[in-house]
Amino acid sequence: MKKAGIISLIAVSTAPLSVAASAPDLTYFESLVMSVQELVVLLVPLVIALGLLFFIWGLVQFILASGSEEAVEVGKRRMVWGVITLFVIVAVWGLVGLLSQLTGIELGMEVSLPELPF
Repeated sequence: MKKAGIISLIAVSTAPLSVAASAPDLTYFESLVMSVQELVVLLVPLVIALGLLFFIWGLVQFILASGSEEAVEVGKRRMVWGVITLFVIVAVWGLVGLLSQLTGIELGMEVSLPELPF
């Protein structure tokens, strides 16, 4: 049941990408780059939200299970992993922003790609 739900979610979320990939004036490589870029733009806020929810879930477990040492430890671990997830995704997001500033390439800017010999 879970597998079918995940597959459905992936199919629905990537459906717009298949339309962008079928543009007649784009090469295969350019359409692949556009698809990956659109997928990353969709996934970054999702991963940030999941990290925040994981942290909040751990915080709630930590507060509600103040009597049980095992439940407190589980809550602490979830909070730590939530913070690590948030740190990593925001750091990667910051690195991408830094690289775009250093190279002069902005989000949504059209970049000409070199021609491939085949």
